[in-house]
Amino acid sequence: MKSTQVTIKDIAKALGISPSTVSRALKDHPDISPKTRKAVKDLAEKLHYEPNAIALSLRSKSSKTIGVIVPQFVHFFFSSVISGIEEVAYESDYTVIICQSNEDYEKEKNIIHTLMSKRVDGVLASVSKTTTNFDHFVELIKSKIPVVFYDRVLNIPQTDRVIVDDFAGAYKAVEHLIKMGCKRIAHLATSQDLLIGRNRKAGYLQALKDHDIEVNEEVILRCDTDKHAQKCIPYLLTLQNRIDGIFAVNDLTAITAMSIIKRSGYKIPEDIAIVGFSNSMYSSMTDPPLTSVEQQGFEMGKRASKLLFDRIDSDEVIEARAEQIKTDLIVRGSSLREPSKIL
Repeated sequence: MKSTQVTIKDIAKALGISPSTVSRALKDHPDISPKTRKAVKDLAEKLHYEPNAIALSLRSKSSKTIGVIVPQFVHFFFSSVISGIEEVAYESDYTVIICQSNEDYEKEKNIIHTLMSKRVDGVLASVSKTTTNFDHFVELIKSKIPVVFYDRVLNIPQTDRVIVDDFAGAYKAVEHLIKMGCKRIAHLATSQDLLIGRNRKAGYLQALKDHDIEVNEEVILRCDTDKHAQKCIPYLLTLQNRIDGIFAVNDLTAITAMSIIKRSGYKIPEDIAIVGFSNSMYSSMTDPPLTSVEQQGFEMGKRASKLLFDRIDSDEVIEARAEQIKTDLIVRGSSLREPSKIL
């Protein structure tokens, strides 16, 4: 036999029968004798025959496959989302194709076109930081492939979204730092083209305003990767009016900031208290453990998947839906000062 995938024609040739007889035998058609059905199935099993998924999808108009676009695997949050997605997809007998845009707009566009060529039944997407043109998602929707956005979302008609309450999460984080005695709190922010970036910054600003703390633009920096932190943190430490708190847009940046601050001779949280966002598995492993906002990635993945399967299974037009997940602040040693040490 060929080293490539075994086909119905291969089985038919080996048994000396027609391909149509093999096809009907595999489907237990009553016109095919039990003896022939058994011979066909035994040989199919021996040769590891698998039905052609593309051909099946053309006949059924369903590939039983969904695509998932992730900005970067480096963030624990997205692996949690994927776990939630896969749990629901498995229960629905769907296969998941996971693609990483690596925060690149062009790669994200290519992924969309690849998923369309694979005839996926739907797409779950978290948008790249560098995406400002959304035509590729519009093209996907025009092709009758439903899209649900999660975490980083777009406001496109007939698409659903699942987000966490980024504003409230940021507000809780900054208010906690203020209650710990911080008065000059830096914000390590992400792109303001992203809704999560705008909402987390807005929560930060509102907490300062509500506690009569003046906003200082020089301590609000675009700093959302470990590479950014290598430059941003040394800069913050050189300011004459030194910061005493940091609210970082994600845990990875917060953890890098902690490392640099400690190497620079400052104590955490006594000199500088730090809070991250996502409550990754690494947040409890740092020294001191990192205070962080729980982002509920697993729950987000489950909810986004259910919204997508609702659209896939429905023959009717569904109005766009938005779901918001509440956040929790998980307080650990990176911010928790003793009352006697609050300045």
